[in-house]
Amino acid sequence: MSLLDVQNLAIGFPHAVAVHGISFHVDPGETLALVGESGCGKSITAFGIMRLLPPAARILGGRVMFGGTDLLTASPRQLRDIRGKRISLILQEPMTSLNPVLTVGAQIAEVLRRHEDISRAGARARTLELLDLVGIPEPHRRAGDFPHSFSGGMRQRVMIAMAVACQPQLIIADEPTTALDVTIQAQVLDLLDGLRRQFGMAVLLITHDLGVVAQWADRVTVMYAGRIAEQAPVRPFFAAPRHPYARGLLGASVGEAEGAHYTTRRLDEIPGSIASAAGEPGCPFAPRCPDVIPACRQAAPPLVSLAPGHQVACIVAEARNVIVAEACDVPAIG
Repeated sequence: MSLLDVQNLAIGFPHAVAVHGISFHVDPGETLALVGESGCGKSITAFGIMRLLPPAARILGGRVMFGGTDLLTASPRQLRDIRGKRISLILQEPMTSLNPVLTVGAQIAEVLRRHEDISRAGARARTLELLDLVGIPEPHRRAGDFPHSFSGGMRQRVMIAMAVACQPQLIIADEPTTALDVTIQAQVLDLLDGLRRQFGMAVLLITHDLGVVAQWADRVTVMYAGRIAEQAPVRPFFAAPRHPYARGLLGASVGEAEGAHYTTRRLDEIPGSIASAAGEPGCPFAPRCPDVIPACRQAAPPLVSLAPGHQVACIVAEARNVIVAEACDVPAIG
């Protein structure tokens, strides 16, 4: 059974739909990467799941099931008990997430006191353990420091300490290393992955970096213009992406091998810019797609299964899958 099951989630603003009825799931203990260009709907999906949308946004439909509770209809009290304890959120810029006038120790202890039956002394001791766990040197001293006295990488470690304080079942990490250099990025992601394994947590990792996906994710869901274009286990996805947008992302990515950050080849370019949220008919990627056919401009394609666990929203990819299946004399999926 899935830990988090997002079903037909739709999110809108007054004059546009940002997320068009997407569905995906996160299993216990796994890392699912949610990938796409800036503006494709990744972050607003995360905030929708957590019911932390900006005032202008609203849920248009769908369900988000977590441990038998629909987060979209949960009461404020239920949400307070879930956020921080059973689901934690790590944002991309810790300096805007941490309170600048409270010490980092006080902020971690506040999470523990809010969700656990623990004394002040116990929260203090546990805070020091957490700071040591995430690699903060001299935790007894640094617990009394304010966020501005930490580097970006150390602030993100503090955020991770807060996120894992109550050993949640799920961590949603929204571009957690965007503001960090490559070396620190790898250290932070290694730390997060190690804690995931240690505590048996699942991670929904929101990123635009396919090198990060290749090294740390189990499955990948690619979003484009508020819709899911492709989702698959990581190895089949990198071996043979089916959606033209997914192939374009890989062609424009610096790293081809797992963990690679540099390349000597010329990077490909996806022409044009991401589709607007105005809701034009047809596949939203059609104006930029090298494989477009007239039928692509008539209706947005549904997600279809091309292989076990591998779904694509592309009528051309679906047709090619049928042709290959017929040539191999095996039944096509979908």
